[in-house]
Amino acid sequence: MTPVSAPAPSRPAAVALLGIAKKFGQFVALRDIDLTVAPGEFVCFLGPSGCGKTTLLRIIAGLERQNAGQVTMAGRDVSGLPPSLRNYGIVFQSYALFPNLTVARNVGYGLETRRRPRAEIDRRVDELLTLVGLSAHKAKYPAQLSGGEQQRIALARALAPSPALLLLDEPLSALDARVRQSLRHEICALQRRFGVTTIMVTHDQEEALAMADRIVVMNHGVVEQVGTPMEVYTRPRSPFVARFVGQMNFLEAIAGDRAGWARLGTVEMRHDATEALVAGTRLTLAIRPEEILVGPAAEGRENRLVTRIRAVQFLGPFTRLSLTLPDGAPALECDVAATAFAALGAAEGSELALALRADALRVFPLAG
Repeated sequence: MTPVSAPAPSRPAAVALLGIAKKFGQFVALRDIDLTVAPGEFVCFLGPSGCGKTTLLRIIAGLERQNAGQVTMAGRDVSGLPPSLRNYGIVFQSYALFPNLTVARNVGYGLETRRRPRAEIDRRVDELLTLVGLSAHKAKYPAQLSGGEQQRIALARALAPSPALLLLDEPLSALDARVRQSLRHEICALQRRFGVTTIMVTHDQEEALAMADRIVVMNHGVVEQVGTPMEVYTRPRSPFVARFVGQMNFLEAIAGDRAGWARLGTVEMRHDATEALVAGTRLTLAIRPEEILVGPAAEGRENRLVTRIRAVQFLGPFTRLSLTLPDGAPALECDVAATAFAALGAAEGSELALALRADALRVFPLAG
């Protein structure tokens, strides 16, 4: 008889939040937040200014105290512990480097305060400066570096003590677009190399989609949705998520007499929503600009409409069309590859046939 081995014990969550709530006077910043972050995971807190994402990060760091709820790290309750006992590294938007210390001293600062041997500090500093491509700058001071270089040093400093958790508070928002894109790749590569659990706060949807294993979309102190970038983008659970993550068209419609159908003005539209809708219920149909079929691709397709091009915006790899719908509905935005738009031979003021793919139509209760 073949012995059955016992299943390996599962590792505790790197971070677990249970019932986290926070108020500043009468203002409710966070309401009953529950969330777990797995070891080695890269999670982004995404949302508009004032949604509570930075407050939640500061509570995890111990820089802010929650009014209710529990914070655990690797199974240890740290709810009442000071930052120094929580074993994390943190990188701020403002870099927060010591201006009077050299690059090498900045990177090694956390190891010096832990009284590590000098040889160990020097090895670790050299290793990290090599990884961030700044070995030649170790004797310089922060003021002699560019913003992107300073943020690389801040990242190396946070990683130097080998923390169990890396916290990033909008680390790229002060940088220009090209540097931001480069640093995205570098941060992800370092995170995977070290396997460090990472939580990043951002209001930049593109940043979150490009970097995260999971995205936590927040609004008015609550979590609207948690999921992979693909899940959040393709299956938003609320109009807010649909609107905040990527571009989205919203069209008011009425549930039809047949399941899976809705009426948009005088046109019957088929959709793939599975929930039962009472005929006559007001609802919102949502579709992303790139999911709309235009020109020859719309011929013979269901959910076909004839529109008129109101405006054309050339945006490099694609062209965005603002389309006027019949029945006075709001304008529809449609993204077409630049080469495909040229082949249409269309221009502002001309008619354009389109089709709203049934499998791409999301159905929400009417947005208020």
